[in-house]
Order: sequence, then structure tokens, then C-alpha cells
Amino acid sequence: MAPGSKKPIKVLIACDTFAPDVNGAAKFAERLAAGLTSRGHEVQVFAPAATAKHGTWTEEHEGQTFLVHRIKSWRWYPHDWLRYALPWLIHAESRRILDTFKPDVVHFQSHINIGRGVTIEAAKRGIRIIGTNHFMPENMLEFTLIPKSMHERLIKMAWKAARRTFGRAEAVTTPTVRAAEFLEKYTGLEGVLAISCGIDAHNYSPSFEPRTENRILFVGRVTSEKQIDVLLHAVTLLAPELDAQVEIVGGGDQKRNLEHLAQSLGISKRVVFRGYVTDEELRDAYTRATLFAMPSIAELQSIATMEAMASGLPIVAANAMALPHLVHDEQNGYLFEPGSAQDLADKLTLVLTAAPEALDALKHESLRLIGAHDINRTLDTFESLYRGEPVVDTITSEAAAHSTE
Repeated sequence: MAPGSKKPIKVLIACDTFAPDVNGAAKFAERLAAGLTSRGHEVQVFAPAATAKHGTWTEEHEGQTFLVHRIKSWRWYPHDWLRYALPWLIHAESRRILDTFKPDVVHFQSHINIGRGVTIEAAKRGIRIIGTNHFMPENMLEFTLIPKSMHERLIKMAWKAARRTFGRAEAVTTPTVRAAEFLEKYTGLEGVLAISCGIDAHNYSPSFEPRTENRILFVGRVTSEKQIDVLLHAVTLLAPELDAQVEIVGGGDQKRNLEHLAQSLGISKRVVFRGYVTDEELRDAYTRATLFAMPSIAELQSIATMEAMASGLPIVAANAMALPHLVHDEQNGYLFEPGSAQDLADKLTLVLTAAPEALDALKHESLRLIGAHDINRTLDTFESLYRGEPVVDTITSEAAAHSTE
């Protein structure tokens, strides 16, 4: 750190999903750990082992190296990648890490399993606790064998559990205003801060070259809550002369079903399922796309949408959860009625038939709006929270600034 700057902080980031997992929560934890390390802070990560191999070792993420404690874990087989650790192992490992590392702050990323165990042990030791929520119980239940008749009761139990764990934190954050309101409503918590997951826009390459094709891109987990089936149905409603191609990047339990759906709809030659790709391949996919589509109804922020904006793409997204905080209708894209293939097709058509000047205007607005989600602002805010300094809600403060322009 620079001479005369504040003392570095020792931070333990505890999460139930971490790289190589591919999802928004894992990516945020990875970028947070790397960003804090790059600023001279001492960071360690506590997460489930990604394979049968478990232990503590130094790993490299986002160009930075730090210690990662990988606890013994088991696959949750209804899910395509989720792993879990047993509670008594979590408590034992939490005690070991906290007593050897002696962090100034524990920042947990969900109230499930590791978050619950490590906060109990951190509270006993008087360690400052910060909590961030990326989790919606409704999304998890689809990966269980529990009858739907019991879901409502279990969702209420899950939110009560969240209240107990987040209640141990001195500050609670979540990526968007809508997500903060959601968390307060269902847990009874107050003062939840909306702090963007943040993104380094310099990692992405917008293209303003003349359009030579109509390419629709989706990036994310290929699961039912993403409603990729709505996107496929919408493509069948587009004018044939648009010759729209669809690129779907990501893996998940619905990939095979969606491939069959594309075939049954007669659009399999126009839809490519890329599966998991490298970071470089992902950036290339953003650059070559004409627009980005996000039909999901369960986004607490959507890092993929932020990456698309940083790539200068117009966005067509469902008017649900946190997406309206990123997509400003008719400014950097369009919002459509969730679940409506016809409305999605209509909004896709508006972008795909836009004159070059209008398309460039949408692109420039995406680039302007993503500035509010700069990773350095996110890191600044969490540094202040770790030190117990007052902070402002970065999302609402940015909105207020724009309202006065």
C-alpha cells in the first residue's frame, strides 16, 4: 500500500461457492479476494473443496495469489455443481482458521452452511462480521426432492435461518436496491446496504464496427430460473429475414432439455450451446454479439449483464428483480414482460432493426451506466465497512447523482 495509507486489513472471505464454480456469487467472492489482495490486504478464503481433494494451499485468481482453505465436501447430486460441507466439520475448521489467521473481519457470502458456522465462531471471538446475500431460497428448492406442497413452509424456515445468521453481522449488504428491499422484507433486517458486486470494465472490448449479422447472446447458468426457454420461443417469433443467431454460454442441468427444445422448435441450426468457456472466449463472445438477452426472473444483480454492458452491448432483459436497475428502458436497451416470448421477440426486434446511429446510442449508454459499478468503488466501500467507517449505499447514491443531472 502507498506510504501513509491506512493499515492493511486481514480479511477472511467465507463462501459456500467459489471458483472454479461458475455463478455470480462465486465470481464476486473471487474478484473481491483478488481486488483486496492487489491493494495490499491479507486475504484468506474459506470454501468447500471443488473436488475430493481438500486442504489449505495458495491459489492464484484474477492474477493475485492468496491462501484458500478448501474444506472436505460432498456433491449435492440434484444440482449440477453444488457441493456442501458438514456442519461439525465447518465449526472445527472455522475455529482452526480463526485462531491461526486471526482476521480483523469475516466477510461471509451466504447464510448457508459455511456462513452460518463461521459467523457463530467469529461472534464468540469478537471478530467483526460483514455479511453479503446472493441467495434466494426459492432458487435452491428446485434442486431438492422435496414435494412442492412443502416449499412455502421451507422457504419461510430458510428466511428465518437467514435472519439468525445475518443478525450476527455488523453490516449486511446485497448487490442491488431491489435485493436489499427483498432481504429486509423477508428477514425483518433493517439498513441493508445495496453495494454493487462491481466489475472492471477495462477487461472488456466494445465493438462499434458495422453490424454484419444479428447475434443474440445469453451468458449464465443453464437452469430453469433463467427462463432460456422463453428466449428460444421468442426467436421463433422473429422475422425470418433477420436471420437471428443465438449463442448460449454456460452450463447447467437444463442444457440437454433446451437443446431438445431448440430442435423441436426448428431452430437448432440457429442456436449454439457453448457450455463453459475460458475468460478470453467469453470476452470474445461479448464483443461479437449484437445484443445481450437476459430472460431470468431471479437476478439479485446479474454479473453477466454487467459484463455485457461493459462490452457495449444493448440489453434486452426481463422486467424482474434487479434487472431494471441495470437496464434502463429505451436508453441502453429494453425491458420485457417476464415470461412473455412475444414481448421479448418485439423488444429483440427493436434492437435488431435499429439504425446504426440508434444502435450505437444504446451501446454508449450501456458503457456510461456501467460506470456506477466500477470495481474500485466496490472495494473502497467494503474497505470502509471492514474498518467500521460510515458508508453510503453506492447504488442509491449513484441514482441520486443521475437524478440531478
